[in-house]
This record gives sequence, structure tokens and C-alpha cells, in this order.
Amino acid sequence: MSEPPERTEGELAETFLAATDSVAALQPGLSTLEAGVLAALHLDLAHDSRSFARVFGIEHALVLRAVETLASEAGLLTLRERNARTQRTRYGVSPAGDAVLAQLHG
Repeated sequence: MSEPPERTEGELAETFLAATDSVAALQPGLSTLEAGVLAALHLDLAHDSRSFARVFGIEHALVLRAVETLASEAGLLTLRERNARTQRTRYGVSPAGDAVLAQLHG
């Protein structure tokens, strides 16, 4: 059995944007950045705040704020670890977040 072909950068960008739009539609109270954090987690693109900030060219402080909102207010993420010096925050999907992401295709 052969492995599926690797996605091009353009295809991956389209997939990410579609997943972000889908998350935003499923959870209308989320900002686009918050929906993007969940989409990136779903697509295995980033599992921590620094990686997300670097990959998507967004200030780390903004990503931290989005992650905190997703964990505390929305209850869609669980915080796993935070580096005291760099503030890099590792996160995962909570059961509520998993229920949202289970509705996505791809």
C-alpha cells in the first residue's frame, strides 16, 4: 500500500483556512485566531503557542491570549505545560474541543 502524496504548501494553506472557517462556524463566539489555533491542532500543525506563532507569523503574546481564552472561557483546550521563562504553552484538546473537532472533515 502506498502512502498518500504530501500536500503542497498551497494545499495545506487551503486546508488550514477551510478548517479555521469550519471551527468558526461551529463556535461563533471564537475569534479567527482562536479558531485557527484549534484548526492547527486538528491538522497537527502546532501543539504549542511558540510553534503556532512562528508558523503563522503572529505575535506570541496574541497566541497566548487566544490559548488562554480557549482553555479558560471556551473550555476547548487543556493546558499541559508552560515554560516560566519563555511562556511557551503546550496544549491539547479538551473533551469539549474534541467534540467540536470531530465535526470537521479532513
